[in-house]
Amino acid sequence: MEFFQRTIADNAIQTWLLAVVLGLGSAVALRVTTRVIIGRLREVAERTATLWDDVLAEVLGATKTAFLLIIAALVATLVLTLPGDWDVLVRRVAAVAFIVQSGFWGIAALSGWLTDYKRKRMEDDPAAATTVGAIGFVGKLLLWTVVLLLSLDNLGVDVTALMAGLGVGGIAVALAAQNILGDLFASMSIVLDKPFVLGDFIVVGEFAGSVEQVGLKTTRIRSLTGEQLVFSNADLLGSRVRNYGRMRERRILFSIGVIYQTPKAKLETIPTILREAVEASERTRFDRAHFKGFGPSSLDFEIVYYMLVPDYGAYMDVQQAINFRIFERFSAEGIEFAYPTQTVFVAREGSTGA
Repeated sequence: MEFFQRTIADNAIQTWLLAVVLGLGSAVALRVTTRVIIGRLREVAERTATLWDDVLAEVLGATKTAFLLIIAALVATLVLTLPGDWDVLVRRVAAVAFIVQSGFWGIAALSGWLTDYKRKRMEDDPAAATTVGAIGFVGKLLLWTVVLLLSLDNLGVDVTALMAGLGVGGIAVALAAQNILGDLFASMSIVLDKPFVLGDFIVVGEFAGSVEQVGLKTTRIRSLTGEQLVFSNADLLGSRVRNYGRMRERRILFSIGVIYQTPKAKLETIPTILREAVEASERTRFDRAHFKGFGPSSLDFEIVYYMLVPDYGAYMDVQQAINFRIFERFSAEGIEFAYPTQTVFVAREGSTGA
């Protein structure tokens, strides 16, 4: 028993053993309790459609093992007599650990809420995905900034002087990273103004494709030929963007030509034939069909109609059906399509005799 009464660092050996047992027991108890509560919450979350239990399960799931060990160590020190400096250090470390863990909890809560918001709004508002990404980035940046400042303050660092120094350094960094900051602000402009959203088909100069991702510095577009196009946000925002994703209707104009030998009576029936061919489709709105003019080798007719859906594949299906109907009616009426021809007139010079 005398061995256990010996003193090490102002505490008896038996007190140290009690602290170790108390610390290990607290660590095991905290870990087991956390896992049980998380498991129960996830079971409840699977059976309900509410958001709070899902978010709460994600928040508790973000609890770090290191934080539990620090809490267990703090509990163990309650039975120890620590020097003044050590006692202050232990409490500061515990406070910083709690602040950092609160940051992980906050990130988990923010991510859970944003994921649920994105899932509910994605079908009705594709721009929600872009907005959620920007809100998530800004929210995490602000949260970790607060965590960093609070942690430094608890460790005794003069935060006011630090922020003043960061302000001066921030100006220098901003001047050195103008292009990066320009792309960052352009990204925020895209998020807020929404000139296009994920899934929109856009044309930028000679490039075209569907928007796959709007990042902080670049926007990625999947082209029709399959490769990924990467645009700087600042360059993209300064370009003329044609957004076919916002198209409500598609205006279609095409022409056909018939031969010059077509009788006048047949020519007068062609606009009606063309109108009927267009109106036979339920996804079109006929605008006009006219005898446009006299071509080099054809009598030209111009047709204009509107597709009631903007999808390009649907337009091609309808145009194909219209072409089949026109071909069928022209064949039945005996009207011939024109093709490039040239007529050469040869004049024979008169012979001269003696």
